[in-house]
Amino acid sequence: MDKYTYTNAQSSHHHHYLLPSLLKLLSYTNQNESKQLRVLDIGCGNGSLSYLIAKQGYEVVGIEDSASGTALAAQSFPECKFVHASVYDIPFSDLGGDFDVVISTEVIEHLLYPRELIKAAKKCLKPNGLFILTTPYHGYIKNLVLALAGKMDSHFTVLWDGGHIKFFSVKTLTKLLAEEEFTNFKFEFAGRLPYLWKSMIVSAKL
Repeated sequence: MDKYTYTNAQSSHHHHYLLPSLLKLLSYTNQNESKQLRVLDIGCGNGSLSYLIAKQGYEVVGIEDSASGTALAAQSFPECKFVHASVYDIPFSDLGGDFDVVISTEVIEHLLYPRELIKAAKKCLKPNGLFILTTPYHGYIKNLVLALAGKMDSHFTVLWDGGHIKFFSVKTLTKLLAEEEFTNFKFEFAGRLPYLWKSMIVSAKL
């Protein structure tokens, strides 16, 4: 049984505020390359974000743990390649060390072992490759506002099966990436007002 079941190929709600930052970070890498860049999208869901990135001229491969997501992505977006695999069991013999960029959007917060995602990205990247990761933003001011507004239970809900189980700050996400030898961190923030952002986007070099 799928952990997540996908019934359509529409873009997720967070794509509209994450995509501009993702494309900007990708464009910085593309400026120094004369060839088509290969991008791996770990946890690609229904493939809609992979497709939006591929439309910008990138060769995109998506990995998704959900069988329905993988099947729907392959059917809806033949411009990309999709692999049915878990973050914890990526076929490195086929994908390892072969990508200029690895991205993972709004995935790490769902993982019991988030370090495995960082290790997987590391194995899939070429030397000097770029890792772009997004996850919901958590900071002191935002958490204080949630507490004062009585929104802590709804924001940190335990009633969402398959929901968020890890909550990162800039400091903790930086530490996790640095421990796996990533460097040159660049953070951007998206959605809502400053310091109440919905998500943070970090790029890091291997």
